[in-house]
Amino acid sequence: MTRTEPGASRTAARLAARGFDPLIAPVLAVRPIIQPAPDLSGITALAFTSPNGVAVFADLTPDRSLPVFAVGDVTAERARQAGFTTVTSASGALADLAWLIASEATGRVLVPGAREPAGDLDALLNRAVETVILPVYEATETRAKAPADFEAVLAHSPRAAKAVARALGRDGGAGRLAVAISAAAAAPLAAAGFAEIRTAGEPTD
Repeated sequence: MTRTEPGASRTAARLAARGFDPLIAPVLAVRPIIQPAPDLSGITALAFTSPNGVAVFADLTPDRSLPVFAVGDVTAERARQAGFTTVTSASGALADLAWLIASEATGRVLVPGAREPAGDLDALLNRAVETVILPVYEATETRAKAPADFEAVLAHSPRAAKAVARALGRDGGAGRLAVAISAAAAAPLAAAGFAEIRTAGEPTD
């Protein structure tokens, strides 16, 4: 399990319930960007591309009045847990979120997220809606040593997949299986020489 906590533990529990022996080894750590509470004047909605963005943004401001558009169901649930009451999930990937925002949002949409986002939401929206990008956290590589004995690795983001490939090296995946949450997350894993790389049918845990 290479995803950040607390997601890694949640996924590990689901794997254990299915008879697997999960090893938690996050390759990324989320570090909030220290900043004042955001100015929400003129903002008509929020868009979250990850649960991490929700958690960090919720710590920056007590305001829960704005409607939320979330990339997937887990992110949407995290927003509800944080106290947001009007939450709509795209139930998919970044392109699905862009379609949802373009279809339902008006005005200026604030997008709290990573300093180095995995995708370009602005480009996908193609000026259909005005967005305000707000970096609220950065994901840094943990440089943790990979467990010596494992048969499969799960990658939940392109950034994590790149870190996995770097950690394992050119032949570190030999004889092993890699499972990626999306095609974008699968691509960097080829560098580690995995025997097989599988991509989830839907970009969900």
